[in-house]
Amino acid sequence: MSPVRGLVTRALAVMLALVPARALPLDSRFFTTSDGVRLHALEGGRPGAPAIAFVPGWSMPAGIWHFQLEALGTRYRVAALDPRGQGQSEAPRTGYTLERRAADLREFLAPYRHAVLVGWSLGALESLEMVRAHGEASIAGLVLVDSSVGEPPAPPAGVFKESLQSNRRRALDEFMRAIFRRPPPEAELSALVTGALRMRLEDSLALLSYPVPREYWRAAAHGVHVPLLYVVTPQFAEQAANLQRNRPGTEAVVFEHAGHALFVDEPERFNALLEDFARRAFRSR
Repeated sequence: MSPVRGLVTRALAVMLALVPARALPLDSRFFTTSDGVRLHALEGGRPGAPAIAFVPGWSMPAGIWHFQLEALGTRYRVAALDPRGQGQSEAPRTGYTLERRAADLREFLAPYRHAVLVGWSLGALESLEMVRAHGEASIAGLVLVDSSVGEPPAPPAGVFKESLQSNRRRALDEFMRAIFRRPPPEAELSALVTGALRMRLEDSLALLSYPVPREYWRAAAHGVHVPLLYVVTPQFAEQAANLQRNRPGTEAVVFEHAGHALFVDEPERFNALLEDFARRAFRSR
């Protein structure tokens, strides 16, 4: 190679290194669970790379994680599940139990080796149950986002279930607006409400009524052996401090100025936090 050509080649390499990596397009993946239900997931990022898998909260679709899928897909394999009855997944008349939803998560994770599992709200509890019931062989780390994990103090009792039974559409509309510090456009809020209405009322209520005491979740969180990150808003700040004290090694971060959907309100901060945690979790595996 001539000296001039060598200089040009090295210059091009430097220029390419300075161009931000772009996530590969997201695809839809459908799979059938062991009880015969067709579930949907969004999947993309780098083929063969370590995986980060996302589980949304009650009634929410996989697409709620779009900021994370796009940003983290530049370096990782990324996937987000539409739990049964949510998003583009089938809405069967059965399976809205803690045990079945945890089994759904295990089957969602089957294609990935040692994924970092990220669960939000109800999805955090179902992720904890997946680990408790099925073990940690499929995960390198666990991230719980803004969900009560059984540590004191207990969150105040609400009347949300009664509101759903009284006027479901209005209750859902108020719920969707309340979870964001900066509400998305009206069309997006309306789509979230419409999506939540796909599930039968009795099934949506069943997901809010898992028959286990708070101590069950505390024991499940304490029993996690892989790296654990607990990311919360101020409503769970005391629980986060107690979990750090009672389960040594827990990482906890409070998003002081975000709503319940903190990863939507502050995506750059959340993505940087998650990427750093995932890098260390995969390294320690």
